[in-house]
Amino acid sequence: MLSEVKEALLAEKAKRRNPNLEPFSIGGYTGFIFLNSHGKVFTPAYVFDAIQNITSAFNREEYFKAEQENREPCYLPKFSAHILRHTFCTRFCENEKDLKIIQDVMGHRNIRTTMDVYNEATESRKIASFQSLEGKIKVI
Repeated sequence: MLSEVKEALLAEKAKRRNPNLEPFSIGGYTGFIFLNSHGKVFTPAYVFDAIQNITSAFNREEYFKAEQENREPCYLPKFSAHILRHTFCTRFCENEKDLKIIQDVMGHRNIRTTMDVYNEATESRKIASFQSLEGKIKVI
């Protein structure tokens, strides 16, 4: 976990701690950070709706700012928590060479998921790969 993420999560956990609520458990796991007012985890639908509300509010504000500044608005697209996960994993693949580490961090049971879905061979990665080979392979 990135240190900045860990710090933010620990701060959030300390802020949300309610000693009056019994610890929530799913499959033996406890210590969840994001809990609703009843001490239960948020449902995927709730998280999706929250992201959509944040996006809509940003886009409304951007519309009015763009009007005032006489420019085209720059809207956020619709996205979900899964798209954020996919984006993280793609960027992780761009920066980590060991696919087994990526597989473990992402919780993929099968290495094919990591390789086929996330380890995309972009044009810039192909160019960088061949540039790193320059002078290392002799061609007669």
